[in-house]
Amino acid sequence: MRVFQKPSEAAAAFPGAIMALGNFDGVHLGHRALFEVACQQAKDRNQPWGVVTFEPHPARVLAPELAPRLITTPQGKLDLIRESAPDLTLVLPFTQGLSRMTPDQFVNDVLVRQLRPSALVVGHDFTFGSGRAGTVSDLRDMAATHDFQVHVLDPFAIHGMVVSSTKVRAFVLSGRVYAASLLLGRPFVLTGPVIRGDGRGKTIGFPTANIDAEQELLPSAGVYACWFDVKGHHMPAAVNVGRLPTFRADGILTVEAHVLDWSGDLYGQRVSIEFVRRIRQERRFASPDELAKQIQLDLARTREVLLKL
Repeated sequence: MRVFQKPSEAAAAFPGAIMALGNFDGVHLGHRALFEVACQQAKDRNQPWGVVTFEPHPARVLAPELAPRLITTPQGKLDLIRESAPDLTLVLPFTQGLSRMTPDQFVNDVLVRQLRPSALVVGHDFTFGSGRAGTVSDLRDMAATHDFQVHVLDPFAIHGMVVSSTKVRAFVLSGRVYAASLLLGRPFVLTGPVIRGDGRGKTIGFPTANIDAEQELLPSAGVYACWFDVKGHHMPAAVNVGRLPTFRADGILTVEAHVLDWSGDLYGQRVSIEFVRRIRQERRFASPDELAKQIQLDLARTREVLLKL
């Protein structure tokens, strides 16, 4: 997969490509279904296919105070898109200038004159242009006057629920990481380097790896059964996301993993954490001893949950 930031360069390298167009935060099952349509269309027509996405998220430019916490990092999104094996991805810089384009200007100036796709694949709720004024119906009408086609994917549902990035975020923010995984088609993941913390876990017999998460979106405070990956090792872990109310009062949110059956120095290592199930909510304990007893129960529950998979 080749990555471009300029539509004209993408068009020069892959003329007449079929392009899936959207923001694609999280690259969930609905997005992958869109990619599958683009891929199949490309095979049927013996043409290349690719993905058009935007950076930063449009809300960061239009209403920063209302912008959602993103499910993936920009690089993480590209890595997930790459799994669908497109020929190219165009990461279109979302600027103030782009945001002020009318729907007609976006289609004429960006799509037709620069990108020159033979077909676009979009979701049923796709909008474009200033004020999100352009609809799927408008895009079809405009395509009829230019030399490209539009394929619109119907709402993609799992267990009767339409899949969306908004719903994934809502599930993660409420701690329902298993529900989020059903929409994503994979576990919700946090990645980042292991940094030094307060070291209090070791004092009560449960050393933890403190992760400086790269993602903006964190699960709600609680203890989770997770898989912990570092340097090719895939290990069970009990992960606490929270503010450590037994020891601290500063309210700083931390992500700490106690890796089961592991001993060694993880400082500075980049790790990933796959969230499987929430074990319990975070709460304050009367003493470190009481907390240690609860952690023993958490570890037993973590083993039970992960061994069932």
